[in-house]
Amino acid sequence: MKTLYLLRHAKSSWDYEELSDHDRPLAKRGRTDAPLMGQELVEREIKLDLVISSSAVRAITTATLVAKELKFSPEQIGVQEELYMISAEGLVGFIRSLPDEYNHVMLVGHNPAFTEVANLLSPEKSIANIPTAGIVAISFDCSYWGEISPDNSKQLFFDFPKNYR
Repeated sequence: MKTLYLLRHAKSSWDYEELSDHDRPLAKRGRTDAPLMGQELVEREIKLDLVISSSAVRAITTATLVAKELKFSPEQIGVQEELYMISAEGLVGFIRSLPDEYNHVMLVGHNPAFTEVANLLSPEKSIANIPTAGIVAISFDCSYWGEISPDNSKQLFFDFPKNYR
């Protein structure tokens, strides 16, 4: 059994026009929403083996804030440049190439790829948009990441901060 958590980065700030898109930090709301979603994952008793973030500042910060809530060491968060501007097809390939020794993996990144992949891999195909700090959990009845497909998947939950405001 494999479980994938797709976490979209929390709300980013547009206050710093001199910064590139890649370097934008989280907004105040993002800095409160990310730990909130981490707390919700704790409530669900989620345990992670691996966390990999896009290299964008807002994604790394989101991953760090969520990981701290889950008692997952921020120093163990992997950072992958390719997740920053990845296509849906590229993201599926990335997931299928994950090391098989990890069973519970969280990826932290961006739309539109995250929403598209959630719909590609989940039998529900019902998510119009993963909002900022939103998370989709999908389990796969298989032993290897290379075997994941909509045919062996089940959407466990789709959650986001507005559910708690």
